[in-house]
Amino acid sequence: MPHREQKTGIALALLAVIIWSGNFVIARDVIKQIPPISLNFYRWLLASILLAPFAWRSTIASWPIIKKDLPYFFWISLLGISLFNSFVYIGAHYTTAINMALIGTTSSPIIVVILARIFLKEKIYLAKAVGTLLCISGVLFLLSHGNLNNLLHLHFAQGDLWMLLAGLSFAIYNILVRKKPKELQPLPFLFIIFSLGTLLMIPGFLWETSRSSPVVWDLHLAGAVLFLGLGASVICFFIWNLAITKLGAGRTALFGNLIPIFSSLEAVAILNEKISYFHWVSFCLVVAGLVIANLSFKHST
Repeated sequence: MPHREQKTGIALALLAVIIWSGNFVIARDVIKQIPPISLNFYRWLLASILLAPFAWRSTIASWPIIKKDLPYFFWISLLGISLFNSFVYIGAHYTTAINMALIGTTSSPIIVVILARIFLKEKIYLAKAVGTLLCISGVLFLLSHGNLNNLLHLHFAQGDLWMLLAGLSFAIYNILVRKKPKELQPLPFLFIIFSLGTLLMIPGFLWETSRSSPVVWDLHLAGAVLFLGLGASVICFFIWNLAITKLGAGRTALFGNLIPIFSSLEAVAILNEKISYFHWVSFCLVVAGLVIANLSFKHST
């Protein structure tokens, strides 16, 4: 892999993770104002609308390519758009923050490395294995607040299972992105999965709406949905998919371990939460893992 290509992929993955980290901070702030599936539905509806003026013509021109692989687009839209964040937002109602972060940040990278090895034949070299273990160690240190005894009392409740499903959904999405038709440009690709993913959420959205109180919109909620729809959706998915093409599914997924680190830093800045020594120790472990996993060896993927 060319050195410049690798550096670009790392920069793109980092930027996506920084923005995505705000997803959890903001979602936790508005989750009581709007039901989980509705939040996800409005997020991707807005993302589709924002992308439409730029992607409509290229999507129509690419329709023969899209039509040829409709089952592929169904599954990648369902897993990466409809289900992933719906599971996250549902899980927030049933499990603790430590369980959510632990399962959500560690399960997906592990699953994606395994699936990439099985289905894409990506080799797991020593550097990638060591880097992955360091990343997971850093996340566990953060989630345990520097006390591993806190992890011994974890149990899998209903919300934990939702987060496992979220991690599995995003892992498979990462794998499927690698199978994107090569002749399809990134813009129509994103527009079709955003739009199709939104359409696939309609049954769940209607069911939830019939069982929930009407959403009361205000500037705070509208701003949160705008952030999710533009920043955490349009911008993040575009640059994340580019990072995958440059680094590979397994290596890009490692950067997801930085999400709880950046979420903590953003919580300090936005929610005035205190930062402790275990944040810094965890940050150093995760960064060290990412550096080792992304070292340029002649056999690296």
